[in-house]
Amino acid sequence: MANKGGDTRLKRQMAPRFWNIHRKHSQFVPKIKPGRHSSMNAYPLGVILRDVLKVSNTMHEAQKIVAGKKIKVDGNICTEINTAIGLMDVIEFVPSGKAFRFVPKNSQVLAPIDIPEEEKSLKVIKVRSKVMSRGKKLQYGFHDGKTIVTDEQLSIGDSCLVKLPDLKIIKNIKFDKGCYALVTRGENAGIIGRIYDIRDGVFSLPKRTILSSADRSVELPMEIVMTVGSEGPIIRVN
Repeated sequence: MANKGGDTRLKRQMAPRFWNIHRKHSQFVPKIKPGRHSSMNAYPLGVILRDVLKVSNTMHEAQKIVAGKKIKVDGNICTEINTAIGLMDVIEFVPSGKAFRFVPKNSQVLAPIDIPEEEKSLKVIKVRSKVMSRGKKLQYGFHDGKTIVTDEQLSIGDSCLVKLPDLKIIKNIKFDKGCYALVTRGENAGIIGRIYDIRDGVFSLPKRTILSSADRSVELPMEIVMTVGSEGPIIRVN
């Protein structure tokens, strides 16, 4: 009988370039399970444990850790090594309570940073879509695949500080002039600056923002910029 399930493995040579793996060590690595983040901007959990955080030596060891319900992702127990870990996701080791947030850093798409106890249940997510649902309530889709139905008035491009794992909105961070924003991809990934100006898109160019950081300003597509606070980053992001 034919196997109707998708392949759970990926050839190392086909993995995204930012993955911190040895390309010629073996033939395969875990493939990202669809549904959360784009496969080009995320790691599978197994690769995070073995190659990024280095808490296991082999993928078999990583599988045992995950199957033992010792890992939380965004506040929920995770049992699959193919789970996508992307921008702003929080990984917590249940036995020790140690937690990491994955953010862009030093031009890397994703890098782990230690976060304090009080931030393990906090996450910033960016609004990607907005539709009307039943009962004339608005349903918002976010950059990490999550959705929320709420009476809150949000705009595409805004960010929200939410409480994990129930996704209760604590604060809306408007995409507006004067706010602080984080560059999420590209050669400027990891830079935090203040939004100086916002320029509307035209036929040949997307909507853009002028970000002022330290002694320079850069013009970037709105797509790769995420607001993280009005007076400075609202949580630790670097």
